[in-house]
Amino acid sequence: MAKRTGKKVETAVEDTSGAQTHVYPLQFVKGIGPARAAALAELGVFTIRDLFLFSPRAYLDRRTVLPLRQIRMLLAGEEGVPDQVTAIVTVKRLQVVEGGRGRKRLMIRVADATGEASLVFFHAVHFFIKSYQPDDVLAVSGAPELFGGMLQWTHPEMERLEQEEETLIHSGRIIPQYREGAKMKAVGLTSRSMRTVMENLFRTYGNEELRESLPESLVQEYGLMPFAAAVRTLHYPESEELLDQARRRMKFEELFFFELGMAVRKEITFAQEPGIAFTTRSELAHRLVESLGFELTGAQKRVLHEIMQDMASPHAMNRLLQGDVGSGKTIVALLAMLVAAENGYQTAFMVPTEILAEQHTQTLKRLLEGLPVPVVQLVGGQKKRMREELLYEIRNNKAAIIVGTHALFQEEVEYANLGLVVIDEQHRFGVHQRAQLRNKGRRPDALIMTATPIPRTLTMTLYGDLDVSVIDELPANRKPVRTAVRFESKIDAVWDFVRLEVREGRQVYIVYPLVEKSEKLELKSAVEHFEYLKSQVFPDLRLGLLHGQMFWYEKDDAMRDFLARKIDVLIATTVIEVGIDVPNASVMVVENAERFGLSQLHQLRGRVGRGNAQSYCILMTKDHYRYAMSRGMSQNEARQERKAVIRRLQAMVETNDGFRISEIDLELRGPGDIVGTRQSGIPEFRHANLVTDGPIITQARKAAFAVVEDDPELAKPEHAGIREVFREATRRAMIYADVG
Repeated sequence: MAKRTGKKVETAVEDTSGAQTHVYPLQFVKGIGPARAAALAELGVFTIRDLFLFSPRAYLDRRTVLPLRQIRMLLAGEEGVPDQVTAIVTVKRLQVVEGGRGRKRLMIRVADATGEASLVFFHAVHFFIKSYQPDDVLAVSGAPELFGGMLQWTHPEMERLEQEEETLIHSGRIIPQYREGAKMKAVGLTSRSMRTVMENLFRTYGNEELRESLPESLVQEYGLMPFAAAVRTLHYPESEELLDQARRRMKFEELFFFELGMAVRKEITFAQEPGIAFTTRSELAHRLVESLGFELTGAQKRVLHEIMQDMASPHAMNRLLQGDVGSGKTIVALLAMLVAAENGYQTAFMVPTEILAEQHTQTLKRLLEGLPVPVVQLVGGQKKRMREELLYEIRNNKAAIIVGTHALFQEEVEYANLGLVVIDEQHRFGVHQRAQLRNKGRRPDALIMTATPIPRTLTMTLYGDLDVSVIDELPANRKPVRTAVRFESKIDAVWDFVRLEVREGRQVYIVYPLVEKSEKLELKSAVEHFEYLKSQVFPDLRLGLLHGQMFWYEKDDAMRDFLARKIDVLIATTVIEVGIDVPNASVMVVENAERFGLSQLHQLRGRVGRGNAQSYCILMTKDHYRYAMSRGMSQNEARQERKAVIRRLQAMVETNDGFRISEIDLELRGPGDIVGTRQSGIPEFRHANLVTDGPIITQARKAAFAVVEDDPELAKPEHAGIREVFREATRRAMIYADVG
């Protein structure tokens, strides 16, 4: 293990945060100029290195170069010719042909030693007349056809060849296709012109800008293509196999430098002032475990051991605790809080809503009954006198565990000795809020909890500088929620089932995607259906309404009434996704389930199944006829799309494993939709794919963390390339990463 020294690591980071390397202005590169440089800047291309890394979006295979006679024979036969074929020809004559309504087309007659062909152009006729003349030698590429007995290409790619020229830029090879946005086209940056620009770029700057960034030992260990060869291959691939190798190197490259930023930041965390070295043998924790009446699961014990190791270390804990709904994260966190309390430290337990703060407070008080551990609640809506008393208790160390919302980090809150910060459903809080709470103490340990299962590859990317613990086992007495998909044609049977469950003494959630009816979206709304269900379907039951546009106290009242069994059926939106624990709720009905992501459906399903009774989740969706009517589709189109929807929802029926569901969701919808794109901090990688590149992510992370552990200052000669590229690569990647 390398010696951790704060000064040197900080110097390394200071070096990386400001200066940009490779800053020669793009406008002075041959073929660019000010207007094109501005258009490229909008795509994130600012420097020469950026331009080298501006990868093609697709490729056309034009390696098939054939004589005209062979092309004609293939077209006349059964096998045909490849989609893209190239011929080397000489221009014989140009002829403008008048068409109807004053339209013109250009016919260029070309030939080689085996035959003749025509090149037909319906657009830009005057441009081509000026550009080509008899005796020009051209490489013509495209899809040929026989028309009226004549071999011809319509608007082919053409490249003029000089007699001594041996290589082709636009034909006769695998041809890169670049992005062509409106502004790119406006300044003449088409795929063709970009290929010319790249040719000039490699000729002028290739040796200088494409120096190897990784030490030879890493290149060899992970079987990587050399950097310069990989970049060149991206733009000029000689085969699909070499292109795959180049792509793998570029994926590894950007993931390595992203993970390097995470590793350096973790080193800085270790290198700063020491955290708290807790004594983890706790009589209070032992007494709590003895009083529970059940044994902790193997997963809980494993995770607790990991947390205790962190708390015993002199470095501040920074750990993410993942666990499905009902897996027992709160008990594990409470045991950590008791260790802090026995060491004389306070815990701040931050949750996203006031009603959840109240329930957690009551749960902790019940579990800690008989133990000398004062628990208080601090939220925004408290009366002045009560708040002043609470602030006094917190300031004078008379409160060991303080449960609350964002009120926990407000300026007037002073902690006597804050040693542990526990944050529940951390994605509900902004980065700045989380940092403010941690700054209330001197390097307190942080335990961040989430019930949103996140696939491992996404966890490594989002929380690369956090240690991760996973509770992947449910308590033995927990009954899995039974899930079913039902079409709207069966809605009456579903309502009968709801009424039956209520008669058995249970309670029900019914969730809608919208608060109020929308003219643009053919989706059901909570407000509209609350009135309908109350008057037409369940006039004999007690219904409640809960949605995000209500005042906070209205939402709290609704949830309290539901918890107190004053409401039989709660009509709601996804505002209940992170809600209080209602053990008596046994049915979750989700309307328009096709409009929700699987991870969100799993979170909603987690609202039931918290008691001893068997619980159910019913996913309602339109049958294909009604779906077709709502989407303006034909019956056949709707039937095909409905099959895809049912296959997706069927994943909810087949498994209750939140991590497996999140993996399926990741494959179907991408990472941003699982955790919220803007809130998630997911970087937009140019090459890597978080869904399919799990093995490369693992390798890049292992390599990056090993480099920083061995050489935190990146001072060794073999790391000179890493240090140089790290300045720019880390500066950009770290925009997306922050306090866990």
